[in-house]
Amino acid sequence: MVRDGYYYGVGCLLAAVIVTRLAAWPYAIPVLLLAAFFLWFFRDPERQIPTLPGAVVSPGDGKVTDVSVVTSDGTSRNRISIFLSVFDVHVNRSPIAGVIRDVRYRRGKFLNAMGANSAEENEQNIVTVEGEGRTVIFKQIAGLIARRIVFNFKVGDRVDCGQRVGLIKFGSRVDVLFDRDAAIQVKAGDHVKGGATVLASLPITLPVTPPIGQTVHAGRAGGAGGSLK
Repeated sequence: MVRDGYYYGVGCLLAAVIVTRLAAWPYAIPVLLLAAFFLWFFRDPERQIPTLPGAVVSPGDGKVTDVSVVTSDGTSRNRISIFLSVFDVHVNRSPIAGVIRDVRYRRGKFLNAMGANSAEENEQNIVTVEGEGRTVIFKQIAGLIARRIVFNFKVGDRVDCGQRVGLIKFGSRVDVLFDRDAAIQVKAGDHVKGGATVLASLPITLPVTPPIGQTVHAGRAGGAGGSLK
């Protein structure tokens, strides 16, 4: 369980004790139910992380609401949007293994996270991870109810694929942006699990050892690439 669950849950239990002493125990039932909800909401189950090379895993649990191509910082990228309802696990995980190159927190609105404009207008945390020569961006986006985004790492930190990196409280959205040559494995309407579901597969760069005196040709699996001397 996420540490926040104990804070909210224990707080409600103490409130229930106070209500029972000042009034009667039946009046404490709603508070006890709220405590149970908080303990359930902040659950943090273990996940079997895929070990497939080039795998981009889901950063959160939820329903895929959009698979499209967008322009981000002047670059055309695939984008997969995932809506997290209050019934989903809200722990966020890194989509790939690598080094965190950028973390940008941007204030904004609190529109319905299922809306297309929420990706640009809502309060959000934008994280860039670079690993194996690839860059993947994922956004923690606040929703209609969500009011706090938690991210536990900083620029320069190394993360593993599927490693827990933070959470968004009480309903939210996560977007994942990656290169266009990836093979997408999900579609709109699919339900995914953070750290366990493979959203896409990125082509892997295979190292080649040439004979002495010849030029090295580095290419991705299934195709030729540039040359290094």
